[in-house]
Amino acid sequence: MAFSVTLPALGESVTEGTVTRWLKQVGDSVEVDEPLLEISTDKVDTEIPSPAAGILVSISVPEDETVEIGAVLGVIGAPDTAQAPEPAPAPAPAPAAASTPAAVPPPEPTPAPAPVQAAAPPVVVEEAVPAPAPVPAASAPAVAAVPATPVASTLALRGQTVAMTRIRRIIGDNLKQALLEQAQLTSVVEVDVTVLLRLRNRAKEDFFAREGVKLSPMPFFVKAAAQALKAHPVINARINEGEGTITYFDRENIGIAVDTDRGLMTPVIKDAGDLSIAGIAHATAELAGRARSGHLTPDDVSGATFTISNTGSRGALFDTVIVPPGQAAILGIGATVKRLAAVMIDEDTVGLGVRDMVYLSLSYDHRLVDGADASRYLTAVKAILEAAAFEGDLSPGSRT
Repeated sequence: MAFSVTLPALGESVTEGTVTRWLKQVGDSVEVDEPLLEISTDKVDTEIPSPAAGILVSISVPEDETVEIGAVLGVIGAPDTAQAPEPAPAPAPAPAAASTPAAVPPPEPTPAPAPVQAAAPPVVVEEAVPAPAPVPAASAPAVAAVPATPVASTLALRGQTVAMTRIRRIIGDNLKQALLEQAQLTSVVEVDVTVLLRLRNRAKEDFFAREGVKLSPMPFFVKAAAQALKAHPVINARINEGEGTITYFDRENIGIAVDTDRGLMTPVIKDAGDLSIAGIAHATAELAGRARSGHLTPDDVSGATFTISNTGSRGALFDTVIVPPGQAAILGIGATVKRLAAVMIDEDTVGLGVRDMVYLSLSYDHRLVDGADASRYLTAVKAILEAAAFEGDLSPGSRT
């Protein structure tokens, strides 16, 4: 029995996809739900699993070809028909050797070298990154301060000229479009997160034992950002260009920028404003994990009304992040650093103390958000973080 592998519905607004890489070749055996090929859409790259166990009999859509949802990508045959499908690819070379039909069997082995050739050139550098990863790991002491994945990517690129990957083109096109269409600028505030980090350090072990995910500072920033959006809807909005209208959202769908070896991915925490710290921590860990493993779906990266970029995770003090298309603003979180800062000892006395300080930058579309709006929003986020009143969110059983 044969099973057709079709391009499934990949999201509400996705109508087509491009085959970027076949993970199996004709004649290979596959298991049910084993990744069969990779598809790229205008939103994300995703793997298509095999619908059945058997042999990949034929490939209908070659790499780099774009087809609509529902199109047949290939055919899976039963394991006991492994020998029967082998002649199927033979007709392809037959026309070229039409004058000598007897020569058809010798070319049959040529499909075997084909996958090797397709994977060998450095054109798809992002896809090749996982393979060389162990090499940089061996020389880790020389670059110990730099995360392993970026180092592998950088070493692989030295001295190379490569084709721009589809995901890199999409990222570039989206950001360029945003800069062309919006009047963007950035405002910055400084936040004292000393009390917040003390709370997090006290709670992290019990939190991990109870929830099964680590308690990083990120969920606190997401919670504060979402809470402030409720009070400042002008920041959580979209301009509808063609209609001359503005939509103020009643949901806080927050995109979180995730650094992956394929490029920047921005999965979305849906209804983040209704989640507790625990709920946000779970959603963040889940989405970031799927982003880095290449298992995001188009729905995972759709519907953001606001975005947060944690540029400080790589050491940057602050950044003038670019507002994504269809949003009014994006919050950048800088690196947390210890330094001397003024501390109110009492109403009339100011002292100096070593504090954990972080810069928050808000880039926004000035057509919709005034500087005063941006300052009010940032001040609200700052107040929430410095108050650090998150104990209730960290209590057992609190997800929403």
